[in-house]
Amino acid sequence: MKRHAPATARNREPIADVLADVLPSRGLVLEVASGTGEHCAFLAERFPALEWQPSDPDADALESIAAWTEGLANVRPPLALDACGEWPVDAADAVLCINMVHISPWAATLGLLAGAARLLPPGAPLVLYGPYRQRGVPTAPSNEQFELWLKDKSPEYGLRLVEDVTREAAARGLTLDRIVPMPANNLILVYKHDA
Repeated sequence: MKRHAPATARNREPIADVLADVLPSRGLVLEVASGTGEHCAFLAERFPALEWQPSDPDADALESIAAWTEGLANVRPPLALDACGEWPVDAADAVLCINMVHISPWAATLGLLAGAARLLPPGAPLVLYGPYRQRGVPTAPSNEQFELWLKDKSPEYGLRLVEDVTREAAARGLTLDRIVPMPANNLILVYKHDA
């Protein structure tokens, strides 16, 4: 059954515009935490020369991803993938993760960084999208409210500091390439796997 995330319609075009500058022209893009599957379906149509591998740890999400991507020749069947566990993928030319880091335990982010470092060839991108904090940069009131809502769901959730993510990425051989401000007080962080 298709699930729907209202934010997808608002952010998919700006995300795709950044990805057009970041993704390779060909190869496999692994999307970690694909959620409803709407982003994967949209991006697969926007970038038909790329092969897309959606994934999620949630069985209902996998069903929704399959429904959204049905009939798309450049999308592989969704995989059950927990960022903290074993990854059922051996290699990828890019890794994309939209709106997971803030709504999962910190251990999931560490698993994401370690998994991307294992899979990506030198120079390949790990692209993260979502709300983040930056030292010395005021956080939007809407993000402050969102964080309270996240903490109410789980004390392990919350907006992460870009500097913390970047430090842990660097420890795994991933270097921050760029930070792109996005609508609705979100950011895209692009890391490149060191040669």
